[in-house]
Amino acid sequence: MRRHLAYPLVGGALAAVLAVPAAVPAAAEPGPRRSPAVREFGNGPERNNTAGPVLKQRLGADLDRYPWDLQRGYPRRTTLAEPPENPSDASIRLGLTPYHAIAPKLNELQRRSDRVSVEVIGRSHQGRELYLVTVTAPESGAQARAQAAMRTEIENDPARAARDPRIRRAYKAPVFVNNNIHGNEWEGTDAALRTIERLATANDAQTRDLLSRTRLYFNVTANPDGRVAGTRANGAGFDMNRDFITASQPEVRSMRQVMIDTQPVVMLDLHGYVNGTLVEPTTPPHGQNYEYDLFIKNAYANGLGMEAAIKALGHTPDKDGVDPPQIPFRDWQEGWDDWPPIFTPQYAPFHGAVASHTIEIPLRVNNADYTGLPVEELRRRSRINTDIAVAAMAGTLSFVRERGPQLVADQIEMFRRGAAGEPSKQVPEGIVPGFGPEDVYNTTFPRAYVIPAGTGQRSAPAAARLVDHLIANDVRVQRATKAFRLGGRTYPAGSYVVDMHQPKRGMANVLLEAGADISPRVDSMYDISGWSLSHLWGATVDPIQNGDLKGVKARQVSAAGPAGAVPSSGDLALRLDDPKEVSALNDLLGQGVEATWSGDGSVRIPASARAAAETVADRYGVRFARAAGADGGEPLRKLRVAAAGSADDVFSLQEMGFTVTPVSTATLNAGFDWSKVDVLYVSSGLNHGQLNAQARQALDAFLAEGGVVARGATGASFNAAAGLLTATAVAGRSDANGTVSVVNGNGPITGGSAPYSFVYSPRWFTGLGSEVTVEQRFAGQGPLIAGHWRANADGTGGPEAARNQATVVRGVDERGAAVVLFGTEPLFRNHPKGLFPQVARSLFWTAATADDD
Repeated sequence: MRRHLAYPLVGGALAAVLAVPAAVPAAAEPGPRRSPAVREFGNGPERNNTAGPVLKQRLGADLDRYPWDLQRGYPRRTTLAEPPENPSDASIRLGLTPYHAIAPKLNELQRRSDRVSVEVIGRSHQGRELYLVTVTAPESGAQARAQAAMRTEIENDPARAARDPRIRRAYKAPVFVNNNIHGNEWEGTDAALRTIERLATANDAQTRDLLSRTRLYFNVTANPDGRVAGTRANGAGFDMNRDFITASQPEVRSMRQVMIDTQPVVMLDLHGYVNGTLVEPTTPPHGQNYEYDLFIKNAYANGLGMEAAIKALGHTPDKDGVDPPQIPFRDWQEGWDDWPPIFTPQYAPFHGAVASHTIEIPLRVNNADYTGLPVEELRRRSRINTDIAVAAMAGTLSFVRERGPQLVADQIEMFRRGAAGEPSKQVPEGIVPGFGPEDVYNTTFPRAYVIPAGTGQRSAPAAARLVDHLIANDVRVQRATKAFRLGGRTYPAGSYVVDMHQPKRGMANVLLEAGADISPRVDSMYDISGWSLSHLWGATVDPIQNGDLKGVKARQVSAAGPAGAVPSSGDLALRLDDPKEVSALNDLLGQGVEATWSGDGSVRIPASARAAAETVADRYGVRFARAAGADGGEPLRKLRVAAAGSADDVFSLQEMGFTVTPVSTATLNAGFDWSKVDVLYVSSGLNHGQLNAQARQALDAFLAEGGVVARGATGASFNAAAGLLTATAVAGRSDANGTVSVVNGNGPITGGSAPYSFVYSPRWFTGLGSEVTVEQRFAGQGPLIAGHWRANADGTGGPEAARNQATVVRGVDERGAAVVLFGTEPLFRNHPKGLFPQVARSLFWTAATADDD
C-alpha cells in the first residue's frame, strides 16, 4: 500500500458548485427547431484570414492550428439547432438529460450569461452534433488574440515563455473536461451541465476570480450515439476510449483537435462505474514518454483534492451503498496503468496536460442493472453519481484556481525539455509519497526519425499516411529538399524527417518508437502495451540515434506530398502491400475494370484502364508499376464478404472497399442467401455447433465453392468444427499482446510483408496436414518486441513456446474450400494498417482459388 498525502479542500467555490441541485428532466419538452448556419469547428470561412498583422507575425505558420476566429472575443454565441424530442433516448430512464434536451439548455445558458460560449466541434458517426462549451470571463477581441499569442509562445518558444511576465500575469490556464465518451456511462454530461450553469450565474468572488484566470472547456457528450442508444460504443461499434493512438472515429478526431487547440494544463474524463469512486493517477507501468516528474506531482495532488471533495458529500456504504474513493497510484499495486496513450487522459499529457485523470463514478446503472433495477433505484444511483462527478469537477477547479500559474509553468517546462532535446528525466523516488523504483520508466529519445522516399512503390501510400497522421497529432515533420546523409545512410530528396528537438517530442516518440517489453516488470496490464506505428503501419521508419541535422536541407510541411504514379505505357501492376492499394483495386473493380490475380500479392490491370488507374492513383496515393511478362492469373471481381466479426473487423474491411454483410449464428439460423457471398470471414459471433440443420447444410454448400478467412479463437474453433484445414490451434496467455517479430513466406498472403505483426491473445498452429502451407511463423528470437506477454502459471502459453510456430496458414480442404487462418490480430481496432493487406490478400486468394477449383 502506498502512503496517503493529505491535501486541503478549498471550500468556497467548491461548496457553491455542490449546492446547485441536479437537473432531472424526465422527458424535456421539445424547444423550437432552428436551422441557422452553424459554424463547424475549424471550417468557418473566417478561418486563418482575420488575424491582425502583429498576431500573424507572432503565430507564423502555426496560425493554421487555430480553428476559432481569432478576431472574436468571448462570449461567442452559437444558436444550436435543437433536435426533435426522442422518447426512446436511454438517458430518460435514469432521470438524466436526453441528447435532444442538451442544445435547448445550452442555448438558454448562452442567453442568460456572458460567460458561456458554445461551438459545434464535429459530428458523431451517426451525424449528431458535438458541443464544446467554453466558460470564462468575457474577453474583448484584443484579449482573445493576446491569449492565442501566449498559447502559441508556450509551445513554439517555451524558453522565452518561461521568462515572459505577460504569461505569468495574464495567461488563462486552460482546463478540459470530457464527458460520456462511453455512451452508457451517462452522468458526466449532467454534472458538466450543472457545473456550467453554476459557473455561468454565480457572483461570488471565488468564481469571478476563477473565470478571470482560466478558460474551462467542456465536451458535453463525446458519444451522443451511445448516450441515446445506451451503448458503450459509438454508432460504428467502437470503444472510443481505445482509439486515440489511431483516431479512426470522427468523435475522437474532434476531441484530439480540441486538445491541440486549447492546450489544457488539466484534463478530466468522466466514466463509470467503480465503487468506490476511482480517481487517477494510476499504477505502474507509467508511460515512458511522459515528463513524469511534472505530471505526478500535479496529478496526485489533484487526485487527493478530488477525493476530499467526494468524501465531503458524506456518502457511506451503509447509508447509500457508496464506498470511499480509491486512487490506484496509492491504493493498488498494478492493473490500472497509464502505459498506452489510447485513453483520453493518457493522450492529453502529450499536448501539455500536467494533470489528467479518469474518474470512475461508483454506482452501476448500465447493462443488466439498467434493465433489471426499478426506475426509482436507477434514478437514486444516477443522482448520487452526478453529485460525485460534480464534486470531482469542483475539486479540480479549486485546484486550478490555487495552482494555475504553476501548472502553466510546468506545461512550459515540458515543452522546453522537448524543444531542447534534453534526455528523459529520471524521476526521483519520493517526489510524492509512495513513488518508488516500481514507478520509474524512461526512454532514450533518438535525435530524429527518417521516413525515406524513393525506396520503392510499396512505401509511398504508407509513408504519406504516417506523415499525415503525425501532423494531425501536432508532430512537426520536415521534408528534405535535397539528398542528405544521416546516421550513416544517404537519403534522397523528398524524405521526411522528424526532428526530435521539438516541443511535443513525447507525442512523436510514443507514436514512432518500437516500444518496450514490460513483461518482466508487472504481471497484469489494463489494456494493450504495444502499438508502434513504425512497425505496424507499413512505412519504413529509421530511428537516428545521433547526428547533426544542420546539413539537412528541409522545410516543415502541413501534409504529405503527392504519392500516386502510373506508367505511361503497357499493362499495369499493383501490389497489395497497403490498405490504400486495396482500396484502389476495389474502386477499379467496382467500376468494372478487369483485373487478374497474379498469386504473389499483386494484380494486373490492362493498359486500356490507364485513365481509371490515373484517377485512383491520385485519389489513394498509390503507385502502379509496369506489368512484366505475359498476362495470366485468375480474374478478380468486387468481392462480397459475409463477416462474422467484431466492429473493428467490419469497419476495416469496409474501409478497404469490400462489400460486407455482417452475419452471425442467428443470421445463418434464420436463413441466409449464400448466393450473394464470395468469402466468409469469421472472427466472432459465429458458433458452428449452434447452427441448426438447415443453416449447416447451406453453409456446407457454400464451402464447396467459396472461401473462408478466419481469425482468433472463434476462427480456430470454426475451422475445427467445420472440418476445414488440418491444424491444431494453440492458445497463448489470454491477455498477452504487443508487436512481435515474424518470418514471412513468399506466398500470396504475406509475401513482401514487413517482419512484424501484432498479437492479442496470440495463437499458433501445430499438427498441420499435408494440405496446409505456412505463410508466416513467429520468429525464433523473442518473438515479443514490445508489449506484455508472460507464460501461464503452468508454464504454457508464453512467447518461448511460440517461437518458430506457424501463425498464418492457408490451404484447400478436401471439399475445395480455400481457407486462411490467422493467429495474429491484423485488423485490431483498425490500428495495424500495415497488416490489413494480409487479410485483403487472403480474401482475394480464397475467392480466386475457390473459383479456380
